[in-house]
Amino acid sequence: MLTLPARLLSVPLAAVLVALVPAGSAPGSVERPPGAARPLAADLDGLWADARLTGAQVSALVTDPATGEVLYEHAPGALLLPASTQKTVTAAAALDLLGPDHRFRTDVLAAGTRSGATLDGDLVLLGGGDPTLLPADLDGLAAEVADSGVRSVTGGLVADATRYDDVPLGPNWAWDDQAAYYSPQISALTLTTDEDYDPGTVRLTVTPGSGAGRPATVRVTPAEAPVHVTGQIRTGPAGGERAVDVARRPGGNELVVSGSVPAGAEPGDEWIAVDRPALLAATVFATALARHGVTLAGPVTEGPAPRGAGALASHDSAPLSTLMIPFLKLSNNGIAEHLVKEIGKVRADEGSWAAGTDQVRAFLHGSGLEDGDARQVDGSGLSRHNLLSARRLAALLQFARRQSWFTPWYEALPVAGDTQRMVGGTLTNRLRGTVAEGRVHAKTGSMTGVDALTGYLERPGAGPLAFTVLVNNFAGDSPRPVIDAFVLRLAGDTSARPAAAGPADRTAGAAGAAGRTGHDWENACLTGARC
Repeated sequence: MLTLPARLLSVPLAAVLVALVPAGSAPGSVERPPGAARPLAADLDGLWADARLTGAQVSALVTDPATGEVLYEHAPGALLLPASTQKTVTAAAALDLLGPDHRFRTDVLAAGTRSGATLDGDLVLLGGGDPTLLPADLDGLAAEVADSGVRSVTGGLVADATRYDDVPLGPNWAWDDQAAYYSPQISALTLTTDEDYDPGTVRLTVTPGSGAGRPATVRVTPAEAPVHVTGQIRTGPAGGERAVDVARRPGGNELVVSGSVPAGAEPGDEWIAVDRPALLAATVFATALARHGVTLAGPVTEGPAPRGAGALASHDSAPLSTLMIPFLKLSNNGIAEHLVKEIGKVRADEGSWAAGTDQVRAFLHGSGLEDGDARQVDGSGLSRHNLLSARRLAALLQFARRQSWFTPWYEALPVAGDTQRMVGGTLTNRLRGTVAEGRVHAKTGSMTGVDALTGYLERPGAGPLAFTVLVNNFAGDSPRPVIDAFVLRLAGDTSARPAAAGPADRTAGAAGAAGRTGHDWENACLTGARC
């Protein structure tokens, strides 16, 4: 492991860190008399000698977020891949630059002249960048069109996604992740299938056949999605492993399925990113129009709305403050990228990654959060061009507490060990049953060779601590137990040691593993070694 010595503080570091241990620590903690051989600082330093960190880079920083006082540091200025901890920056910038009440609007326009129930021209579905648009929302828009009196359209339906640029994938995103739901094409007009809000995706439900050897059935949601499923998934023996793979051929929407599911198993879901998500949304909307008695004579096409087109119907998303929950709790990449392009559109009249990240940098600079070099090229942290330091994340944790938007930002951070999915989020299964359960509000970040955690530790009877741990360039077992032990030591469990690697912590030899760890892309990346 590459290390730098801890900076000497004006107050002896051991004395500062011993003070972090709260009175009445949980069972298993050890009271250390003054001058004990291994104060907390030494134990924290000792964690980085774990064999799972051999050859890796580690950066860690603990501060008092009320004052900014540094309580512990280990290479805090190192520029490392932040993975999804970068979403804390994107979320803060979006709340500050767009405002907590910002909403995304989707409109239906009439491009032509009305004659009774007939529109002589086209309907336009105008995307407003909503990453949470559902088929039910499109159904509501179709009902509004019907209620307006339009029953027949002599033209077709135009999908307008021109609010954002036509660059669908972020800088340096992996080419072989293009079908992955966590790496969707970003479009101002898109669609999601459920309230996890993975934009630009369809869901495949795989149900075992009537017995071993029989083909499984594959159902696509939405049913009218312009995708074509080929291949076959077999039904294996009861009690066997589920091994399903879905690939999308580049440049189109042929979904190739393979693998097997055990006989008698419950149906399981796979989420797949599609090509041309604006066409997906428009196709589903055209079906909704037909369902409500509105007929289209022409096809579904893509392009800009003609000048002078008038509004027939509109749908507004939930406010940004509400969207923070699925964004940060579930580490939703699609929402992150929509926010960056929306920032660019609103603040610079250009819905692009370049314009959006320029505005994020301006926000950081204007807020005094630029303490040195860094690089942010997307919103989610998916690109391996991103570089952040623990010091910058610590500055954000301090700055955010003083802002009017702090409450929705803080409440959207995952809570350690909480079994409610939209509370615990990506920390649901971590630190459960420990002194840190319910007390850690933090953002996770994971990709192949990257694991990170940044956030707050609440202390009974004292102010919170802000902490960041970034680990890069490990190749074997995941160092996640080391990060968790670091947090437990801060929480007062002086006996905490990194747990031995379990199946969920192993990445070696897992490349190409089918499926995902639940609907959790970070764990899928960590265990599959493919992101």
